[in-house]
Amino acid sequence: MNMNWMEEVLKRKENLIHDTQQFLQIPSVLDEESATEKAPFGKAIDEALQFLLKRGQEEGFVAKNVDGFAGHLEMGQGEELVGILCHVDVVPPGDGWTSDPFAADIREGKIYARGALDDKGPTMAVFYAMKIVKELGLPLNKRVRMIIGTDEESEWRCVDHYFQHEEMPTMGFAPDADFPIIYAEKGIVDIDLKQVSDAANEKGDIHLQSFNAGRRYNMVPDFAAAVLKAGKDRLLDVNRRFLQFLTSNDLKGKALMHEDNMTLQLEGLSAHAMEPDHGKNAGLLLASFLASMPLHSQAQSFVQFLDRYFSGDSRGKKLGVAHSDNITGDVTINVGIVSYCEEEGGKIGINLRYPVTNDIAKTKQIIEQVAAQHGFTLDHFSDSKPHHVDRDHILIQTLQRVYEEQTGERAELLSIGGGTYARSLQAGVAFGPLFPGRPDVAHQKDEYIIIDDLLKATAIYAQAIYELAK
Repeated sequence: MNMNWMEEVLKRKENLIHDTQQFLQIPSVLDEESATEKAPFGKAIDEALQFLLKRGQEEGFVAKNVDGFAGHLEMGQGEELVGILCHVDVVPPGDGWTSDPFAADIREGKIYARGALDDKGPTMAVFYAMKIVKELGLPLNKRVRMIIGTDEESEWRCVDHYFQHEEMPTMGFAPDADFPIIYAEKGIVDIDLKQVSDAANEKGDIHLQSFNAGRRYNMVPDFAAAVLKAGKDRLLDVNRRFLQFLTSNDLKGKALMHEDNMTLQLEGLSAHAMEPDHGKNAGLLLASFLASMPLHSQAQSFVQFLDRYFSGDSRGKKLGVAHSDNITGDVTINVGIVSYCEEEGGKIGINLRYPVTNDIAKTKQIIEQVAAQHGFTLDHFSDSKPHHVDRDHILIQTLQRVYEEQTGERAELLSIGGGTYARSLQAGVAFGPLFPGRPDVAHQKDEYIIIDDLLKATAIYAQAIYELAK
């Protein structure tokens, strides 16, 4: 069938942009405090899920809410099922935005909002792609189902729950990474290392009352703060040395003097944990400074452990867990969460991403051994295994052809350190929305999607849905 998919997208351009803005204006960040039985991840995430389900019903799709954990929109007929896995939750916006992160402002042909690129913009592109195929009345021999997740940026409880109750698609894709096609993804491990508290051991004349950085395993912390207590002369010396540290490392931060303590604040640069070197880890930078201070022993052990094994090394060399292969590249390590208080000791939240040939059991053993030598225990270890699809699979062959027809460019197969919903499928790949050469601004301040790219992706998805299901 000779169909001009882009022409169909352009007919619906204004509505697509309007719906995308409305969708992005819902601040769908995980909020345990407002969680209920029907909205397990909070009020705003549930609002975003309901928004899509309602729009789907309006367009004549079969809509289903799966206990508030997920949902789906379905069209077509047949025994086989093509799945498109999207998510409505977003990471916290962080600081330093030019405009309100949930205003969805349009400037210079871009929509700015948290979730514009990851993953609410692409989700709306898929919604309109399905809408186009349906409105054109094209015959389908398979069912097409948009599966809507709500906890992708945290623990994936949504898809775990969903696939306990709903069928597994025959094949499918997730619009949550890069074009052309991502056929291999690293394994992803979240780790908590907990310090064995030893508050009675109090050598050193500076109390570290608290130290905090980061909110998520999968984000490079862009802000860190520590509260120190000591004599006035000592705090004045710390203040002087901290300002020197900031200047010599071209960093932003400040020291706030109080009556009997001092707060040190340091700004970093947020980035996605799949490539920590794209950011500046505020927690590790502040730990590096604190490691040179005469802190009480428990605090000193904590910051020196952080500095020794993680500062300046995102590849696990210092820990002894470095590994690389030709399919998915290097091990990467991101210290996403740092928390310390004088009464309880410290905790370190780590996001480790490993290649398909990596022996993760051995990696775990090494980390446990190193941690134990420095007074830490492994308190949490969750593992999402690596994923890849054979390059000769019909799914990949079809998507390669569609991409090449729509763009005139070769559809190279890629591997990533990121984890997408594609790994939830037995045969799934990540497919867009980021085009080659475009900056990846997901999880960063002033996240945006280029409107022309949103339209182009919608056309690609429309043809892909038709070709996979016809």
